[in-house]
Amino acid sequence: QVFTFNTVEIKVQPSVKVKNGAPMSVVCHADISKSTNFQLKHNFTIFKDGKLVFMTVSDKGDAQYEISIARSSDTGEYECTVEAGGKTKSSNSLHVWVTGMTKPILTAEKKEVLEGEVVKLRCELPEEVPPLYFFFRKIKMNSTPKEKLVFEPYRNFSVVEFSVEEGDNILQFDCFGRRNVKLEFESSEHSNKTLVTVREPFIKPTLNAKPSSNITEGDRIQFECSTVVARMRDIEIILQKNRTILNSVRDEKLLKYSAVATLEDSGEYLCKVEQGRASKTTKLNVVVAELFPKPILAASMNKLDENKELTLSCSISGFRKANFSILRKNSNGDIWLKNSRNLTMRVNVNDTGSYICKAEVKGIVKESKPVRINIYAPVSKPTLSVVSGLPEVVLGKPLRLICRSMTGTPPITFTFYKGNEPKKIVINDTYATFLDENIRQNDKRGYKCDARNNHSSGMKTSNILNITVIVPIRNASLGSIPNGEVEDGSETAFLCSVEEGSWPIHFRLFRKTDHEVLLFEKIEHADRVVWHKETMKRQDTGTYYCMASNRANVDVKSHPITISVILAAWQKGLVAAFVLIAIAGAVTLTLWWFLCKKKKGNECSALATNLTSEKLTRQHNDGDYYSG
Repeated sequence: QVFTFNTVEIKVQPSVKVKNGAPMSVVCHADISKSTNFQLKHNFTIFKDGKLVFMTVSDKGDAQYEISIARSSDTGEYECTVEAGGKTKSSNSLHVWVTGMTKPILTAEKKEVLEGEVVKLRCELPEEVPPLYFFFRKIKMNSTPKEKLVFEPYRNFSVVEFSVEEGDNILQFDCFGRRNVKLEFESSEHSNKTLVTVREPFIKPTLNAKPSSNITEGDRIQFECSTVVARMRDIEIILQKNRTILNSVRDEKLLKYSAVATLEDSGEYLCKVEQGRASKTTKLNVVVAELFPKPILAASMNKLDENKELTLSCSISGFRKANFSILRKNSNGDIWLKNSRNLTMRVNVNDTGSYICKAEVKGIVKESKPVRINIYAPVSKPTLSVVSGLPEVVLGKPLRLICRSMTGTPPITFTFYKGNEPKKIVINDTYATFLDENIRQNDKRGYKCDARNNHSSGMKTSNILNITVIVPIRNASLGSIPNGEVEDGSETAFLCSVEEGSWPIHFRLFRKTDHEVLLFEKIEHADRVVWHKETMKRQDTGTYYCMASNRANVDVKSHPITISVILAAWQKGLVAAFVLIAIAGAVTLTLWWFLCKKKKGNECSALATNLTSEKLTRQHNDGDYYSG
């Protein structure tokens, strides 16, 4: 009895899209080939989203899972597995979508609420499987519904709260659900509408002002704000103007507030009644007529020299009967000067500042706009100097000058001149700087600066500052007389010179051996220096060089020269005489030897032997004799 599975298939009747509430069948079919016609039992198992939903055993090759009323919860991936004779085979998965969701059920915790309270709602989607989206709506007559969305990943219901606001009286609420199927959204129909009645905890407040019209600065104005409440507890009344709270009462039905009216009291007033979350407001616009305009402060001069007279006058346009006072502004409080409409004083620099006047009529005080008064002390004669100190500059480097005036009221205007040409204008308090980057070698123009401020004395000019331009050393060279070879014991002159450079110049002469040896140094107001070495010795042989520097602080080194100290002429003659004497002696001795041998051979030999022995013996005993 041999068999094999060909295929296992799953299908849904009537289709893979089934309407909510309609019947549906999931059919599993096994196609099997047998060697003979024998009986074979099949174990059918049907899964939805990996969970077992149906199981049966049959002799036939088909099994059917019946769902009489399909719900959206039946949506999912279906798969069937067949086991027979120890062999198992599964079908491919099949997605089934039960379209249409069940109608949601909406319930409200209360049917009647007060303004400021909240309405708690519960929306449920029975027979639906999360995750689900819930949409709640608050519907009010003649207005757009307010909507809230809640995502519920693990349950098929949701709860929200809506606040009841001022003006809400009859409210309707509903909800609907939404789910995501295969990246497509499906929405349910809307739930039943739930009706909620709203009651007022208190009426809209009444706000009055006394007097109600023709209010003038200096009049006393009184505000009254009242309401009618159902429950007195936790009631609060607040009076505001431009977000500033003027007065408030708690657990009372009436608020009173009074003040002396000023022009600034014109504007919109707001009375607010609060209890819990409930809030109602009433607005009232108040206009206060001006009793008198702001005073005007006039000054005889706004800018004047110290020790001059200043007159301040305070006035009100079209109004004369007022109490005037003149003050100077100060960060720590205004400084009173005089109770009068006029003030005359002799000023000094410390009187610089802002001045005001105040006018008082019927208890109303008004302040003028501030008037700025500037008192000037004259500038002192400025001093011009180099920032680095000395009045000199290295050619090629910038020159920074500073012009300073020790006294004088700022701002001070400084002007820099090179020669008679203005170069820079700077406005500062006590000093200014100028950078000249165009320095030339033969620039003979002097520098000066002037300073001035608003004092009537005018401009002050500094002394002329002459600047020394220091030219750096260029191309140092070293020579000697005689040059190259010098006789032992003779005199040698060394000349160190520069091609260019400002005086004085610091010259230094070195001989280079294992280390540098300073032989000579001198500061000269010249471009060269000569050093005489009277006696040259053999140990003076070597390499020589010189270095030159000036106030530019740059050392310039010459190329080295080589000096060889050789024997003097008389020393050479002495050596030659010794050599000639030695040669003459040798020739004489040889000639004598030859003649002697010719005459008396044996006597010559004996004499020669004696002479040689005597010479060797004396050489041994007397250190003044040398062989050869």
